[in-house]
Amino acid sequence: MQLSDRLQAVVDLVTPGNRVADVGCDHAYTSIYLVENKISPNVIAMDINQGPIDRAKENIRKYGYEDKITTRKSDGLEKLRSGEVDTVLIAGMGGGLTVQILTRHRDRMVGLKELVLSPQSEIHLVRELLERIGFIITKENMIKEEGKYYVMMKAEANKSVMDKEAYKLLCKEHVYFGRLLLESKHPILREYLLKEEKRCINILETLQREASESTQARKQEMEKILELIDAALGYYNG
Repeated sequence: MQLSDRLQAVVDLVTPGNRVADVGCDHAYTSIYLVENKISPNVIAMDINQGPIDRAKENIRKYGYEDKITTRKSDGLEKLRSGEVDTVLIAGMGGGLTVQILTRHRDRMVGLKELVLSPQSEIHLVRELLERIGFIITKENMIKEEGKYYVMMKAEANKSVMDKEAYKLLCKEHVYFGRLLLESKHPILREYLLKEEKRCINILETLQREASESTQARKQEMEKILELIDAALGYYNG
């Protein structure tokens, strides 16, 4: 089983030996890879729709891993039992949906050791949530595949939960772009930041030419993003 560069970067974050719940499993390629390469002894492949579950079952039979991979039709973590897995893996969903999944059935996450996540949008919402529910990001990576940028992260369970006042003190560029990526001066993130900076400047110039009241909110949004990008690019200087 060979994965795309994006999914390979995701599974590389799973701690070897952990039991895994692959949420939104689709064809179960990730689940099969985890078992085939002895990263995980057991995987639960989960999806909300029956079609992906049927495809997953077919592929699991094809590769002969029925004894190591089970499938469940589940709305997020709904059908997961507390303490049943060590790792919850969610990749390929939007940040908003990822947040919903992680908050809807919090009792299923009791005893969980880690989350391995790769949200496709609104990544800051996911980072914000992790800080609030007591998970600390310990690894982050970013790749570019077919012209698109993807972020993946491992968050490990931490007993302390950040209160609202402490959360307000977080650097916003960390929330939006990732503290570990910035501190390591990740080259793909720098490329992304420069591209976003150019995009936002172009949008702002267009809005300034229009100079109507209806564009004011959008202009403020672009200015805020540019401030965050400028702060983030500061990590690459010197």
